[in-house]
Amino acid sequence: MTNPTVERIKGIVGSDDIVLFMKGVPAAPECGFSASVVQILNGLNVPFKGVNVLADPQVREGIKAFSDWPTIPQLYVKGEFLGGADIVRAMFQEGELAVLFADKGIASAAT
Repeated sequence: MTNPTVERIKGIVGSDDIVLFMKGVPAAPECGFSASVVQILNGLNVPFKGVNVLADPQVREGIKAFSDWPTIPQLYVKGEFLGGADIVRAMFQEGELAVLFADKGIASAAT
């Protein structure tokens, strides 16, 4: 048996190299944590797809179960869950995020 929400989330995660499940949209984040991750991604000049979980309660709850991570935002790179705002911020500050993007073949401002 398949779960339609899980199948939908799998499709979204696989649709772009970088997918950010967030509150709001990249041009207008609706929480500080989402805004922080958007700022980091924009600063690295990487293209990403933003998914506004506030617009879809099934995705909002489903993504938490999908990743087994309780909070939003959630960042996926090449289909793999990377983490939430604190992890993304720490990886950015240590230079690990740019290295990860380079390793995955994603050009960024840091490469």
